[in-house]
Amino acid sequence: MEKIIDENKQGESLILDYKPENTKKLFIESYGCAMNFSDSEIVASILSSNGYNTTQILEEADLVLVNTCSIRDKAEQTIRKRLEKYNAVKRTNPKMKVGVLGCMAERLKSQFLEEEKIVDLVVGPDAYKDLPNLLSEVEEGRDAINVILSKDETYGDISPVRLNSNGVSAFVSITRGCDNMCTFCVVPFTRGRERSREPQSIMKEIQDLWDKGFKEITLLGQNVDSYLWYGGGLKKDFTNASEMQKATSVDFDQLLEMVAVGYPKMRIRFSTSNPQDMHESVLHVIAKHSNICKHIHLPVQSGSDRILKEMNRLHTREEYMTLIDKIRTIIPDCSVTQDLISGFPTETEEDHQDTLSLMEHVKYSFGYMYAYSERPGTLAERKMEDDVPEPTKLRRLQEIVDLQRNHSAFRTQEFVGQTVEVLIEKASKKSEKDWSGRNSQSIVVVFPKENYKIGDFVNVKISSCTSGTLIGEAVGLSEMN
Repeated sequence: MEKIIDENKQGESLILDYKPENTKKLFIESYGCAMNFSDSEIVASILSSNGYNTTQILEEADLVLVNTCSIRDKAEQTIRKRLEKYNAVKRTNPKMKVGVLGCMAERLKSQFLEEEKIVDLVVGPDAYKDLPNLLSEVEEGRDAINVILSKDETYGDISPVRLNSNGVSAFVSITRGCDNMCTFCVVPFTRGRERSREPQSIMKEIQDLWDKGFKEITLLGQNVDSYLWYGGGLKKDFTNASEMQKATSVDFDQLLEMVAVGYPKMRIRFSTSNPQDMHESVLHVIAKHSNICKHIHLPVQSGSDRILKEMNRLHTREEYMTLIDKIRTIIPDCSVTQDLISGFPTETEEDHQDTLSLMEHVKYSFGYMYAYSERPGTLAERKMEDDVPEPTKLRRLQEIVDLQRNHSAFRTQEFVGQTVEVLIEKASKKSEKDWSGRNSQSIVVVFPKENYKIGDFVNVKISSCTSGTLIGEAVGLSEMN
């Protein structure tokens, strides 16, 4: 759940540069969080080197891959419907092969391959380099599966192909896996234990993006604050590292500093942070560098100490509030965003009120809010009864959503009359005459195009707003250009 799911991007088919020497066609779709979209870029890069060009026409594909998410029931149902569609096409094109990648692959491998027989290929998040071998197996008429979780795979040596890119912003993966066993979450089971990517390979990827004209990167991981490089291996084994390894290790605030200093004209974001791992030193690095965005996604999940304990969250309500107060003190103009779950097992009305009161204290800029859905294989599913009635979950969720809408309006209103720096990403959805981009706080800003272009950093004076968008006029280019 510690992952941002952009509903606008779900099910995007991805396209990359045509290579005339490649003879086969790949159709690849991604669902879920930013991590899945980033992984699809790695997969595309591997298959591009193995004879595949991408296509956006499903019917002409030799290979169809869907990168999947297990975080919510809705995501799984959507993917199942897509698999039905693929298989309908497959009946007219029997040579077409269908594969499932990512988190669902790991969790539902036997159902997909053996029981339901709806796919030819199942590949877990750590096995993408094995794709060429697995495809050879499939060509020879055998089902192929590799869902083994790795202790050291970070794909640091693969240069991702930037798919459906706006040429302005890109994800850079820095960690994989998660050690936090939150009871509602499938990630430790589908993506394995935490390991970090070598800092030089991260810097090399950013350099490559900079050379290609990208202006913004998002450092990506299930839990970026846990980043710790000491020569490779799992984070949990750091205690056994040599004195030299410990002395030369790089943690998240050091990496953030390294990137900010190395690329002063590159805008830097990161996602996602777990409150228990967010150290004050990171806040000081953010405050120090103007090119690091003043936005922290800080999932709380619940405002009730009792529910936090049931979720196995390793922070209390008070610790979270203290952290929020530190953020407000050290980075006064920082926006904070949330993940919240309504209707977790045993949640009472009092627990729910605790969540609402925490929201009142923080007044988040925006958030990702879900009604609890039991995920097979999680600790909660194994040990807890899903006992909050669905109507109660949905009513509580609606109250959370309504309150967040008020707070979002409050936060956007704060910017009216201010001048903010915006990176132009695309044309506005509502008007071709306007540009759309985000400010440092990750709030969408819309303003007339004039002579500006995509990729420009522009100072925009804000004149009005909605609950989710700032509206203004450009007053000139910023110093970031």
